[in-house]
Order: sequence, then C-alpha cells, then structure tokens
Amino acid sequence: MPFPSPSRPLSGPPLESSYRPPRRKLLVGAVGVAAGTAATAATAGCSESAAERARQAEQSTAARKLRERSARDSRTLATRYEATAGVHPALTDRLEPLRTEVAAHADALAASSSSSPSSSGTPGASTSAPPPDDDKPPSAVFGRRAATDAQQVPSGEGEALAALADAERGLAETRTKALLDAPPELARLLASIAAAGAAHAYLLGVAEDG
Repeated sequence: MPFPSPSRPLSGPPLESSYRPPRRKLLVGAVGVAAGTAATAATAGCSESAAERARQAEQSTAARKLRERSARDSRTLATRYEATAGVHPALTDRLEPLRTEVAAHADALAASSSSSPSSSGTPGASTSAPPPDDDKPPSAVFGRRAATDAQQVPSGEGEALAALADAERGLAETRTKALLDAPPELARLLASIAAAGAAHAYLLGVAEDG
C-alpha cells in the first residue's frame, strides 16, 4: 500500500522574514525628502527677501516725501472746506462731515510718515527743516489758512460746491497716478483716500444739483 507523498512547500520567502525595500528605492526617497526640504528653505528665503525689500521701500526717502506731500494736500483741501463754510454758512452742515474725513486723511498720512524710520534721523532722512506749520495744532493751522482762502471762494453756493468737487476730483486723480511709484502699504492708503475723494466729489455734485 503506497504511502501519501509529503506536501510540497509553499513558494516564496519564509513567513518569518520581513519585507525589505530595494536599496535604490531608499536612496530615491531620501533624495526626494532632501530636495523638498531645500525647496521649502529656498521659498522661505525668497519670502524674507521680498519682505525686506518691501520694508526698505516703505522707509525710502521717496516714500516719505510722497506721504508728506499727500498730507499737505489733504490739509490744504480741509482749509478749502473751512473757507467755503465760512463764506456760505448755510452749507456748513453739508460740508462738515466731508471736511472731517479730509482732516482724518491728513492725520493718517502724517502718522504714517512720522512712523517711518527715515523721517527720524536714520540714514537717508532729509536734513531740511520741517514746514513751519508742522509743530502747530491742525485746528490752528486750518483756521488761519481758511481765513486766507476765503477770498478765493466763489460767491455763489453752487459754484462753491463745484469748486470743492473739482478739488476733490483732481486730488483723487493725482493720488491714483501716484500709486504706480508708491510702496505697497502707502499705495493701499493712497488708494483708499483717493476712493474717498471720488465719493466726496460725487456727493458735492449731488448737493450742487439739489
């Protein structure tokens, strides 16, 4: 009587052995991780360089002069509002909210200029003396200039409103053009103020028609 033949062993590696990936795959994976780490570091370096360039642009002499010039323009415009209200008291209630916003624009621009290191004695700062009115309270400066500008206010209310609208519109256009040369933070501030000026011009036109 024949005995059954022993079962044949299963093919493949022994059960107790663990899988080991080929050496080539390990090397490729390690290179990929290293490349990813290097790319991340390079991206971070580029971001830091861009941030540094932006900071230097905000602190440049050209940016400081643009801020100061823009602040003076807003102060001059605010005095025109005061002068117009002085000649035409009936328009005071209409003009005061707009004048208040214009004065706030001047303050915001002056604050951004004074916070720039280039305006406080660091290299690149201008050594020229500040304008005579810079150390006086805004209300005193506006009041004195308004008295002078009152002579230039049109005698008719409609013409006076139209003159203010033209001034707002012209200044908004000037600031829009200045965006091309302004650093990012200053450009955003000027764009916001220019948009407000365009809105003021529209409101003054509506008041004139009314």
